[in-house]
Amino acid sequence: MGHELLEALNKQLNQELRNAYLYLSMAAYLDHKGLAGFANFFRVQAREEVEHALRIYRFINDRGWRVVLSDIPSPKADWESILELVKDFYGAEKENTERIWSLMDLARRVGDKACEVFLQWFINEQVEEEKNAMELLSRVEMAGGNPAALLMLDRVLAERK
Repeated sequence: MGHELLEALNKQLNQELRNAYLYLSMAAYLDHKGLAGFANFFRVQAREEVEHALRIYRFINDRGWRVVLSDIPSPKADWESILELVKDFYGAEKENTERIWSLMDLARRVGDKACEVFLQWFINEQVEEEKNAMELLSRVEMAGGNPAALLMLDRVLAERK
């Protein structure tokens, strides 16, 4: 096991927690704006990111390695529009995909097959995460700031479990 791989896995665990923190901040902003459905969507998203972090935590621990947590900076708390917020969401997911790919490249470089197999789940998950973010961005762009359309979308997003 390379020290570099363990360090990268710990970094990714912390990145997942940072994304959870960002999505929770988005939810708080949206709740404050009276968009409970949008807020629900991002609370669910935050919970998923914590689950991803715990998945990495368990993998590190199962390998007999050490989990190391780092500081999580305060996330952005205000946005100019719902569109800007959703663009930030999409950007965070695209960035996370790049991080997972880099982790896979590292696992291959150091020859850690178990880590490669483990990371395959994350690669598949990121395809879904980016799809969800892209769909939400498309819908918000289609709504074009129309309050009635945004409220309709808000109702749909309230149903996400």
